[in-house]
Amino acid sequence: MKSEYKMTLPLQTPETAGDEGRPILEKAQAQVGFLPNMYKGMVNSPALLDTYLFGYAAFRERSAFSPQEQEVVFITVSRDNGCEYCVSAHSVIADKMTMVPTPVTDAIRNGTTLPDPKLAALSEFTHVMSTTRGLPTRSDVAKFLAAGYTERHILDVILALSVKTISNFSNHLFHTPLDDMFAARHWHGDTRDAA
Repeated sequence: MKSEYKMTLPLQTPETAGDEGRPILEKAQAQVGFLPNMYKGMVNSPALLDTYLFGYAAFRERSAFSPQEQEVVFITVSRDNGCEYCVSAHSVIADKMTMVPTPVTDAIRNGTTLPDPKLAALSEFTHVMSTTRGLPTRSDVAKFLAAGYTERHILDVILALSVKTISNFSNHLFHTPLDDMFAARHWHGDTRDAA
């Protein structure tokens, strides 16, 4: 999904990002090993990229979710937001780094039932939190807790929603070109029937 409006700000590099943006991009490049196009757009507001990177690292390092569960949450949120870039990128990360089974990521990408019941409950609750703007019903929470999660996990879902809202909305506005390394899992948008 791309915004009707497209940002005119250029994608930046460490050489063009200015004194405030340069160290943020250099740190990001050192952490990731390359400079994703998403970061090159977001750094036009150094505070935006810095906040994203801080929140992303906090979720990865300090949430109560396993790496596989983290990916389920990120892909679910990005799919709900219609972010082609982030669904594609996190699908590759799921395949190569966190080792999420492909049938799980494919189910999230396609809007179908996940084959793993616990991950299905996590994806469904994340979807509820996303689409209700953080207003789950008692029944929604009861199902999530019955699947083996805790109230702490609810708060960690909020953290992931916050982080992915920053990147997803930025990508919508920048029409961020997908990096070549994510092309094999390019997601072309929501395939579910519009309700």
